[in-house]
Amino acid sequence: MNAQIGRFFLVLFSLFLAGAGVAQESQIPAFPGAEGHGRYTTGGRGGQVIYVTNLEDNASPGSLRYAVNQTGARLILFKISGTIRLKSALKITKGDLTIAGQTAPGDGICLRDYPVEIQADNVILRYLRFRMGDETNQEADALWGRNRKNIIIDHCSISWSTDECASFYDNENFTLQWSIVSESLRNSVHDKGAHGYGGIWGGRNASFHHNLLSSHDSRNPRFNGSRYSNRSDDELVDFRNNVIYNWGSNSAYAAEGGQYNLVNNYYKPGPATASSKTTRIIEPYADNGSNNQPAGTYGRFYVEGNKLTASTVVSGDNWQGVHMHSSFSTYAPGVTKGDLKLDSELPTNGVTTHSAEKAYEKVLDFAGASLVRDTVDKRVIHDARTGTASITDGGNGSTNGIIDTQTAVGGWPELQSTEAPADTDGDGMPDVWETANDLNPNSASDAKLTNLDGKYTNVEVYLYSLVAAMTENQKEDGVTTSIKQVEKRHQPLQVYYNPVTSELSVNHDFKIEKLQIYSITGILIYSEVVNQKNLQLKIPNSQQGIYLLRIQNEKKQVYAEKFRNY
Repeated sequence: MNAQIGRFFLVLFSLFLAGAGVAQESQIPAFPGAEGHGRYTTGGRGGQVIYVTNLEDNASPGSLRYAVNQTGARLILFKISGTIRLKSALKITKGDLTIAGQTAPGDGICLRDYPVEIQADNVILRYLRFRMGDETNQEADALWGRNRKNIIIDHCSISWSTDECASFYDNENFTLQWSIVSESLRNSVHDKGAHGYGGIWGGRNASFHHNLLSSHDSRNPRFNGSRYSNRSDDELVDFRNNVIYNWGSNSAYAAEGGQYNLVNNYYKPGPATASSKTTRIIEPYADNGSNNQPAGTYGRFYVEGNKLTASTVVSGDNWQGVHMHSSFSTYAPGVTKGDLKLDSELPTNGVTTHSAEKAYEKVLDFAGASLVRDTVDKRVIHDARTGTASITDGGNGSTNGIIDTQTAVGGWPELQSTEAPADTDGDGMPDVWETANDLNPNSASDAKLTNLDGKYTNVEVYLYSLVAAMTENQKEDGVTTSIKQVEKRHQPLQVYYNPVTSELSVNHDFKIEKLQIYSITGILIYSEVVNQKNLQLKIPNSQQGIYLLRIQNEKKQVYAEKFRNY
């Protein structure tokens, strides 16, 4: 690992703060880039570090199940990559937990054969794959959780369920972000017959943003509403910047109770999409009274900025994409479509928002367990990008990208592992990284300190450094203010590189005191003390590629910007 990686992280972290306009708050996000209503989840912060060192599913130290079943705050890290064949459902019943899949050396971690269930509060899951499959005849979701609070799931890949792929509802303070939910199994082992469902989503302050829903027959998603809680006023869901591709018979629907943002999502029909459903954003239902709330309960919606590639009309007037279900005529006959409309946006708790078109690009570039994308996600992304279906025969009657079994797409790919970096004191930070950041590789006590940036513990700083470049790139060109017009704000730091003269022009609102240039791999290649707003300089020994410029101005503010040397 490069000795400058710690300083490289600090550059990217400064960019995150400056670019996103993050205020200094008593609460800090779960990690830089954590957004939405689950953003302040603390997970295993300040707890013990537990390494997963093998791919066995048992109760012995070194296994993931052992680590999950321990008590107290804990950070689960990996010294191995590969696929873990679960022998039973993996139930997270003890909270205060962070599972940092980005630490796996090599291709990453995949869980198969049984579902993973979140049955605890205060949980962070990052950079993991949940691909259950049908070999053990489970009628289940690949990943799910309900009736819990303070959960954030980031950069995960979820597929091959036999019920819904990923269901999260009746939770409080929840975020699912930058994840891929794809290829639920349709004609599979479920005793109710055909499924192929994306997910049931909802919650009290629940965020679903920058996710890809791809190749599900229905429930893309099904909004749960307040059917079970009978707390319609508390149900608040923010659904934005998601990409929905190749839905079959149904996209988003239901939402019997609650309030919803449907903002700047991108709807792209595929080969399996029913022609009658290509122009619909959502089909709201009126409750039939069969659960825990009165019949006739319905949701209300703020719908803005959504792009439907099949309809310029609906893209221009999103409310035309809201189609009331026939249940209204039976259970809420006096309700009109206008009664469902919210005129102002609901709270988001800080989500960097892109235009629908930009979100499409960002999600396809960065969503899922994308530190190293496996062949499954590569194929799913390729299909969404090209508007095609690589797999036309689903295995048991389904077609056009809707599959019935994972064998139709080749099954689980082999994930290669590489050697994990040495961590002498077992504190979660590699020796070389600790040395580069003036920490002690022979003392585990410094992992829980916050001396590197003043807020996050040092081990959290390391965990973020592994994905800092991706976080910075995925947030670019977004805003966290009003969503009605997503546009570029004034940039206090402007950078232009002239490839002909190899000169870099830098313009800033205030005098620049210090300027540094890093390679994208974290190597400091140039540093200069200056005292001016505008300057030009030649980059020494520069090669083609992306570079990061970091400046500190006279007000001691730090800004950073990328530029490319062509």
